[in-house]
Amino acid sequence: MSPSVLLALAVDLAAIAVLVHPLYYRRHRRTDLLFAYTALNAGVFAVCVLLMNHRVELAVGFGLFGVLSIIRLRSGEITQREVGYYFIALALGLVNGIGATRPLTAALISAVLLAAMYLADHPRVAGRAERRTMVLDTVHRDDAALRADLERRLGRRVLQMIVDEVDYVRETMTVDVRFRGTAEALPLRPYARFGTVLGGRR
Repeated sequence: MSPSVLLALAVDLAAIAVLVHPLYYRRHRRTDLLFAYTALNAGVFAVCVLLMNHRVELAVGFGLFGVLSIIRLRSGEITQREVGYYFIALALGLVNGIGATRPLTAALISAVLLAAMYLADHPRVAGRAERRTMVLDTVHRDDAALRADLERRLGRRVLQMIVDEVDYVRETMTVDVRFRGTAEALPLRPYARFGTVLGGRR
């Protein structure tokens, strides 16, 4: 293995280590995806180096990664934010594998990708709004009453709400709601029955 490939490997391992632990795990706490991101990155890097050494057409390699992405993204177990980390882990492997002959350039691009993820997923940016899917055990006839009920249940200021489903037989509503991530002083609302909250932060 040439020194340039070893240097590129060191850069790639350092980059994925920063991505999966300081950036992802400390913010989102999913240990299963630490393994998935690391395995994906290492595999992509190894395949890229092999393809480059054997002068295989890059279109073939990118086609393989495209198939991999389609298969993985069909899973419903990861959020859109985790999809973003998934693509960055893949991109780091591509950048450092293809750029093994120019490890310093690859290192610079890797740093830019990590900086972009740090800023995009920073709590001061991403934490201002949250999203939940709520199933309410009552049907509201107007938006004002629905908004007031959601704000009472969440204790947060509702930014946007989309009614996904209304069941008049069971008297339930399914609402996709976006709200501020920090608590605000809201006026007291009349008592209403509590519903069920599904999902979590996105």
